[in-house]
Amino acid sequence: VQLQASGGGLVQSGDSLRLSCAASGRDSSVYSMGWFRQAPGKERELVAVESYRDRRKTYADSLKGRFTISRDKARNTLYLQMNNLKPEDTAVYYCAASLRGMWADQYDYWGQGTQVTVSS
Repeated sequence: VQLQASGGGLVQSGDSLRLSCAASGRDSSVYSMGWFRQAPGKERELVAVESYRDRRKTYADSLKGRFTISRDKARNTLYLQMNNLKPEDTAVYYCAASLRGMWADQYDYWGQGTQVTVSS
């Protein structure tokens, strides 16, 4: 599975951004896809994931209500809509795919990452 993330940038606090992740390859075998992020000096954390089997979605508790994950099946593209961005959302955002499940350690395929910087 090949993943290409895009849509990051420099925004101000309170702005919105939509990230995109185009998938290709063994997409028919994908169990779930999701977004993760890593801020400087911090470990990578799960942002949101969506099951391609039953459309079930899981979000980081701290991001519920501001971030929305969605998928365009026809375009084979995953999205992350981020609203009311805060400086603490600054990170490199990665899309990932799993052929096995939805647990954070089950994601084996990763995109290159897209930088999101939120200024105060």
